[in-house]
This record gives sequence, structure tokens and C-alpha cells, in this order.
Amino acid sequence: MGAEVDYAREIQEFKRSMNAVILAHYYQESEVQDLADFVGDSLALAQAAATTKADVIVFCGVHFMAETAKILNPSRQVLLPDLKAGCSLSDRCPPAAFKAFKDKHPGAFVVSYVNSSAAVKAMSDVICTSSNAVKIVNHVPKDRQVLFAPDQHLGRYVMKQTGRDMVLWPGSCIVHEIFSEKKLVQLKVEHPEAEVVAHPECEAAVLRHADFIGSTKGLLDHVLKSPKEKFIVVTEAGILHQMKKGAPHKTFIPAPPDNGCACNECPYMRLNTLEKLWRCMKDRTPELVMPEDLREAARAPLQRMLEWSV
Repeated sequence: MGAEVDYAREIQEFKRSMNAVILAHYYQESEVQDLADFVGDSLALAQAAATTKADVIVFCGVHFMAETAKILNPSRQVLLPDLKAGCSLSDRCPPAAFKAFKDKHPGAFVVSYVNSSAAVKAMSDVICTSSNAVKIVNHVPKDRQVLFAPDQHLGRYVMKQTGRDMVLWPGSCIVHEIFSEKKLVQLKVEHPEAEVVAHPECEAAVLRHADFIGSTKGLLDHVLKSPKEKFIVVTEAGILHQMKKGAPHKTFIPAPPDNGCACNECPYMRLNTLEKLWRCMKDRTPELVMPEDLREAARAPLQRMLEWSV
């Protein structure tokens, strides 16, 4: 047996020698988050990818996030520790089916959630994230019908916030759709002093019990500023790491899903381990590549999102 690899130290050395930047989503393992140069939600990561000066972008997230980085950085190498790190929302909106759906609504203004493939983005007028979805939809001309994809629960939340009637693609996230309303109510009874904070991808039956609804970054900012000392957190459990770092004196309780687990974790996000991050930087693979025509077609709606998000 050889000496054990000091992954953290070697990753830092690879980063310097490659002139690389490590971007990580809040839903990554805590040890991966702690090694990243930037940790954020989908909007903040897209903004970071758009402004980086690094030669190599190492994306610790899921496939569509690495795609977004490549769309915005055609000349830079984009690495993803595990190419199998997909997304249930993206997978549930195949490009061919989405095209047929779009064709049934000619003239509609297409707003696609960032949790979608490059091919779906290329068929869209603008992209949104959970952080800016309300703002983006409010930008859409009032005389245009809005087609929103692929998350129906986020879409319903945005409809409620904006008053816009939208046509929704019937998609959902496997992480957020299985939170148990019954177990959430039980937690509220057990912890009556706790505030419930929830992501808008959750089902309406769960959201109605929330004291605060917001994007991943919105939830983080809220619990850090809130005078409350205890929170029931209804989203992927990876965000608890940043919550605990920012407010170590507060208590954060992950809301359980309806499948017997103690907390809810995205199986795709968790494919990116510290060892895989080390190996992908060591070997400079797997690399995210895409056809230039697809990249360019997907760039315009992403660029519009960044402009409308200022």
C-alpha cells in the first residue's frame, strides 16, 4: 500500500499550476464546498463563470451547470468530476418532447429554468434560476403568453408572485418533490419555536407550511439575518453546511423526505466526491464539450438572464 493521498493539498497545487478556479454548488459535500474558490446557487455560479479569468473551470455541481459554464466560456476548459452527475429536472424535459410542447404554443415567450439541457436552453427566450425567476418573468412583455419549463412547482410559485398566467411543463425535482407534508407538520409540532424555510421547487402542499420561501441563497441569507434561533430547512441538506458555518449558534433541522431517510440529499450532486475532484484535476478529464452551434444558440438566452438580473 502506498502513502495516502492528501487530496486537499494536491488539489490546491493543481489549481495553481493549471490556473484553475473551483466552483461548487451549495448541495455538494461539505469537504468539496470548503475547497472551492466560490460556493453559490445556480445564478451566482453562472455569474462567477461569466466573469472568471481562470484558464480552467472545475465545476463541482451537476451536468447542466458545467454546460452553462462552457456556454459562457467557449475558450476555457471546463471539467466536471463526474459526467454522470445529471439532474432529474433536466432529464424529465427531453429536447424533442420540449420542441413539440413549444410548437403547440406558437408565439409564446419561453422562460426556461437553468436546470435544463443546453438543447432546451437553445429553444428558449430567456433562462431563469430560483433566485431571479420572479424578476425574469416580470420582464416579459405583458402581451406575450409565457411558457415556463421544466419545474411546475417553481412555475406555480412564480405565477402566484407575479400574477402572470403561464403554461407549465409538467416537470419536478426528485429531491424537492418527496418532502413529506405529514412529517413536516410533525416537526413543527415538536419544534413550535422553529421557523420553516422552504425552496419554491417544493410542492404547494409543503410550501403552505413555510414561514419563508426562497432560493437556496435566499434561504441562507434569511436564516443568517433572522432573529430566530431554530429553523426547519426544506431543501437539499447540503445547504446546512453553509448555514452552520454562518450561524454556528443556531439550530438547523433538515426536513425529512417521505422515504424513511433522515434528510434529503440529491444523489446526482453527491456523485462529485473529493477523490473524483482530485482525479479530474490530475488527469484533466472528464471535460465538458459541446458543438459550437448549440453553444451559441444557448448563449443568447443565458446572456439575457444575466442582463436582466442586474
